[in-house]
Amino acid sequence: MISRAIRREELLQLIQLSDSTIYQMEKRGEFPKRFAITPRCVALDYDEVIAWLQAKKDEAKQTTQIPDVKLRKTRSVRNPK
Repeated sequence: MISRAIRREELLQLIQLSDSTIYQMEKRGEFPKRFAITPRCVALDYDEVIAWLQAKKDEAKQTTQIPDVKLRKTRSVRNPK
């Protein structure tokens, strides 16, 4: 059961990605699928989009590592002015 349907304009405000990127991700199965409301009108399930966004946030938290600067072999080169 769909709690709320959102259209493209609202989706683009929630997810800061382009239409083409969202479409490609949807084709690959990496993004929630659209459904037809009428023959010319499609929408997405708001709860599915929020769940996808939360999963991406959780995934980013798990994979983000702070580099140990003490393990660097050389110092970073500063840009001379």
